Amino acid sequence: MGETELPDGRRLGWAEWGPPDGIPVVLIPGAATSRLLGFGPAAVDALGVRLVSVDRPGLGVSTPAPAPSFAGFAADMQAFVQLHGLGRPAMVGNSQGAPFALACAIAGCCSVLALVSAADEVASSGFAHVLPPPLRGLVDGVVADPAGAERYFAGFSPDAVWSMVGAASPPSDLAVYTATAFHAAYLRALADGFRQGPDGYARDTVLAMSPWPLALESITVPVDVWYGAEDTSHSPDRGETLAARIPDARRHVVPGIGGAVLWTNAEMILRHLLVHTY
Repeated sequence: MGETELPDGRRLGWAEWGPPDGIPVVLIPGAATSRLLGFGPAAVDALGVRLVSVDRPGLGVSTPAPAPSFAGFAADMQAFVQLHGLGRPAMVGNSQGAPFALACAIAGCCSVLALVSAADEVASSGFAHVLPPPLRGLVDGVVADPAGAERYFAGFSPDAVWSMVGAASPPSDLAVYTATAFHAAYLRALADGFRQGPDGYARDTVLAMSPWPLALESITVPVDVWYGAEDTSHSPDRGETLAARIPDARRHVVPGIGGAVLWTNAEMILRHLLVHTY
């Protein structure tokens, strides 16, 4: 665990699991959580993976970016992987971390990508008539008034995020999230994600819920798109449209679980990812 200074003097916080000489896999965490929440420790060790989780700017201990953007985050990660000698690592983008990971793939700083329970581009016109009315109204508000939306999301707290996740989760996910060890780790990562206040979460959320300035058709690395069959909150069609927009993407839908699929199926997700690293 540590902090890495970027060329402009800002710092990115990170944590890692697995053998130091293992196959590098970089995790871009979900909404409001920090580098402290990894996944699949047993699978990481068994598969010889060096899992490195990185705080986005403004979350955890990472310095806020002066003008947050997907491209800016990708540039930060390009510098980070070079400074750590990771080459072009495999990458996992979870939940709200997914569009940031896609930006990294577009920039060429990863060699293969897994999107797990990916936050979809809900502002896309293709989803306009399928979003539930409350979400449709929220998305319309973000698009019409990003600054106002950022102020709204800045009113959230770790407890509010936890309540929102719980309210949107099926029983299969709640069984994972409320298990004693995971619950403690998740709450710790949420608290750490908010340690600088709510602004990092608010800015990330506005970026993720706005139209994405991402040329998904330009991605040239293999991409696996993973959703739990019971996931009703991350994508209106569980990634079917998202996967179709990425040239070399394969979509997987896992039965019996929802948005917690990263933690229930870590070994399967990593094995698919590692196929492309040899």
